[in-house]
Amino acid sequence: MFQTFFRTLRKKGISVSLGEWLDLQKALEMGFCGSSLMGFYNVSRMILVKSETDYDKFDEAFSECFKAAEKETEVGSQMLRWLDKSDMLELAHEEARAHLNQTEDLQIDKDDVEEKFKQRLKDQNEEHNGGSFWIGTMGKTSFGNMGGNVGGVRVGGQTGYQSAFSVVGARRYRDWRDDRVMDNRQFQMALRRLRQFSSRLDIPESELDIDGTVDKTCNNGGNLRIVMKKPRKNSVKLMLLMDSGGTMIPYTTLLNDLFQSVTKSNHYKEVKCYYFHNCIYSHLYKTPECENGDWVETEWLFRNTDSDYKVIIVGDAAMAPEELYSDTGNYRGPNGGLSGYEWLKLVKRHYKKVVWLNPKMASGNAPWREAETAVKEVFPMYKLTVKGLNRAMEKLMETR
Repeated sequence: MFQTFFRTLRKKGISVSLGEWLDLQKALEMGFCGSSLMGFYNVSRMILVKSETDYDKFDEAFSECFKAAEKETEVGSQMLRWLDKSDMLELAHEEARAHLNQTEDLQIDKDDVEEKFKQRLKDQNEEHNGGSFWIGTMGKTSFGNMGGNVGGVRVGGQTGYQSAFSVVGARRYRDWRDDRVMDNRQFQMALRRLRQFSSRLDIPESELDIDGTVDKTCNNGGNLRIVMKKPRKNSVKLMLLMDSGGTMIPYTTLLNDLFQSVTKSNHYKEVKCYYFHNCIYSHLYKTPECENGDWVETEWLFRNTDSDYKVIIVGDAAMAPEELYSDTGNYRGPNGGLSGYEWLKLVKRHYKKVVWLNPKMASGNAPWREAETAVKEVFPMYKLTVKGLNRAMEKLMETR
């Protein structure tokens, strides 16, 4: 079982070393986990997980390996409906405080409470409110919510005084992952990093330097020292090229969020957005419908935009090989006598900094994704996740 747990953690993307695994074995031998599954969960996560972004992956692996043990405390939807009494919360707090004063010195046997909880789940077949035996709300039972028992198992709802030693639930760290699908706010946070390209105007220092002021004030024994700096000028010119239609249809909302994040931002000197279908050819479209005639020539774009534009290409690189390599591969419009692959190389030749973001990038050089592998040889490609977008921004900010 524990060897399976180790392999599952690695499969989920958590880089557990053999040294850390041996540390966990030592912790088990020394009794740090007690005889509780929750104790083992806490200790193993503390030893094996290095970043909060991996908490959700750890929970998935833990659940997958120990679901048989967890099943005894699994709470059904009917039970959760019985326990939903949010409108009685204030009354519950009053009763809870009164009961707390009477039970402050009681010793809690956690193993005994957990065992009773498992048995109640098996036996209970109706809703209970008040009382001291069944899983329910208020009352003095050790199981449920809004009750007045210290050290019980909280299930659903809201607890009386936040003293439960075990909260039944999962996936609390889903939003902490750095490999999950992006949203509008995360786009804005990552794109904001491009402001590091901004230059300083050769004008008087008229903007408050917060970091400098804090530093000087601390060094001055706490006496305020104001530090000013030259105002920042937006000098970043950004171009967004997005694949539209076909296999990108499932990602329409995602692309719209990215478009809104870029166009509504005031962090850039210039922003240009164009579209293509599958691959870049001799024309780029002005709208995501990619209608013939509603376009600009790619060569015109080269002539009229500087090479210092930071270019972000978004697409799944799932075109057929002939769409990439043939000079007649563009079935939606003109090729301009060149293959898609040659047009991509021209983009790279003209612009100094280009990255490609892929919403469903295959791992490694997958043989069934021939076009994707070829595109990776031209541009640095990153998966369209929180982590991937941050890495892409770092690439665009490189000075060399």
